[in-house]
Amino acid sequence: MQLCQDLAPPTRNIAELSCEVEQWDSDEPIPRKELERGVAGAHGLLCLLTEQVDRKLLDAAGANLKVISTMSVGVDHLALDEIKKRGIRVGYTPDVLTDATAELAVSLLLTTSRRLPEAIEEVKNGGWTAWKPLWMCGYGLTKSTVGIIGLGRIVPTSQLAAEADFIVVTCSLTPETKGLCNKDFFRLMKKTAVLVNISRGDVVNQDDLYQALASGQIAAAGLDVTTPEPLPTSHPLLTLKNCVILPHIGSATHGTRNIMSLLAANNLLAGLRGEPMPSELKL
Repeated sequence: MQLCQDLAPPTRNIAELSCEVEQWDSDEPIPRKELERGVAGAHGLLCLLTEQVDRKLLDAAGANLKVISTMSVGVDHLALDEIKKRGIRVGYTPDVLTDATAELAVSLLLTTSRRLPEAIEEVKNGGWTAWKPLWMCGYGLTKSTVGIIGLGRIVPTSQLAAEADFIVVTCSLTPETKGLCNKDFFRLMKKTAVLVNISRGDVVNQDDLYQALASGQIAAAGLDVTTPEPLPTSHPLLTLKNCVILPHIGSATHGTRNIMSLLAANNLLAGLRGEPMPSELKL
């Protein structure tokens, strides 16, 4: 999290814009009270998806705040209606993390469907005794039907659930998509189907998912996102062998995170200058 206070007078050349930056120098999320204190009077805010930018935080910032730049493509942590009312511009980081997230989705599909964590554990605990014809068999992607929720508007989700062998959830979290994948959705899925979620945790009803997995209603699930994050180590989903959970690492390549950081910083500076942002969210 960074706060940027524009110190340049109104008549100063744009190229000479300078900022006083207050930075939270830790990988751990900034405590809420510290964030509310630090944002007071700031002209700009560079945040992560871990910061909830709501009405209370905007009130704490005050009237000076004119730009928010988030180092994420998702914006469900931003109170967009309230931000729009106050005339605050928003920058975000779409497109630059697409390839890394797609790679992670395919990795999670294969890891889950081919039961790789189980296989690795069998090697470590001595369960690997000999080659057996049906031991550790999973489901292959070849000639399968992959349904993607969040890609186009052609197939109804009920039809997608019923026909797909693999379902990848990529849609944005909105009031309409919250809890979209619930017990009714899982009831339509094939018993051999695999669900992968790389969007936001709240799109999937995790209690319903646990029941579907534990009862064998669906074959397996792979999650890169959960509710909450981090998921408590006592969560029932973590007891299941047919559920692979990753710690929200969809964009976690060195190159992608560096590009995201640079884009977020450039969005912030452009907003402070009153220039077009490289990637502005139109409210």
